[in-house]
Amino acid sequence: MSQPTDLTQITYSCYHTRSREGEQFVPEHVLSYQIAGTLFLNDGVRDYACKEGDFRFTKRNKLLKFNKQPPENGDFKSISIYLDQQTLRNFSMEFNYPAAPHQDGKAVLMLASDQLLTSYIGSLMPYQEFQPPTSQHLMSLKLKEAILILLQTHPEMKDILFDFSEPGKIDLEGFMNQNFHFNVHLRRFAYLTGRSLATFKRDFEKIFHISPSRWLLQKRLEAAHYLIKEKGKSPSEVYLETGFEDLSHFSFAFKKAYGVAPSRIA
Repeated sequence: MSQPTDLTQITYSCYHTRSREGEQFVPEHVLSYQIAGTLFLNDGVRDYACKEGDFRFTKRNKLLKFNKQPPENGDFKSISIYLDQQTLRNFSMEFNYPAAPHQDGKAVLMLASDQLLTSYIGSLMPYQEFQPPTSQHLMSLKLKEAILILLQTHPEMKDILFDFSEPGKIDLEGFMNQNFHFNVHLRRFAYLTGRSLATFKRDFEKIFHISPSRWLLQKRLEAAHYLIKEKGKSPSEVYLETGFEDLSHFSFAFKKAYGVAPSRIA
C-alpha cells in the first residue's frame, strides 16, 4: 500500500556568510545540485568536494561528515531531492524495474552535468523563493521525473535506485575502526552492521573485550589527543571531527582521561 508523499522531499539549503560543519546519517538516496558555495564531504574513507554547478548523488544508509562553505560575500545554496524507498518501490512496479542486487561502494557519486538534469533543476528554481510544491500530486510527479531523468542520463543508476536490501551482517571490527568518529547512537551502528542492538553489543564485547560506549570514548579521545599534540589542532577543531557532541563534554572527558585540559596540551 503506497504512502502519501512527504512534502519536504525537495529542500533548499541556504547559509549566510559563514561555514557550517557537522555530520549526518543519510537514510534515503539524495540527488543534489550545488547552486553556490562548496560542500566538502567525508564518508570515513574518501573526501568529496562539491562545487558550484556540480550534481551529486548520495546513497542511503551512509554516514557523512560535511562542511558547507559559502562563496566570498555570498550564501551557500543547494537543492536536494530525497528519493525514499516507498517512492522507488512504487516506481519499480509502475515501470517494471526489478529489484537489483545489493550495491555498495562510494557513498557519494559525482554525476556529469547533463542538459536534462540541468533543465530539471531549473524547473525547481521557481519554488526557491517561495515553498516546495504543496500538492502531493505535483511533488510525486517531480520525484518521478527525477528518477526518469537519472535512468535516462545514467542508466547504471538502476542497480542503486532499486536496491531495496537492508544492510547485511558485515565485519564489525573493521567497520567500527573506520567509523568510530561518527557521533551516532549504538542502535545506528548496530543497524549499519546488520545486527540487532543486543547482537551488536554481544559481538562487540567478544571482539574488543570492552563495552561499545567505553571503547568509543577511548578511541575518540586517543584520536583527539593525537590531532592536538601531533597535528597542532585546537580543541574546537577536533571535538566534532572525533565524534563528540559539544566542546564542554569533550573537554571534561579529555581532562578526566589525561589529567590536563585539551587546551593545555603542548
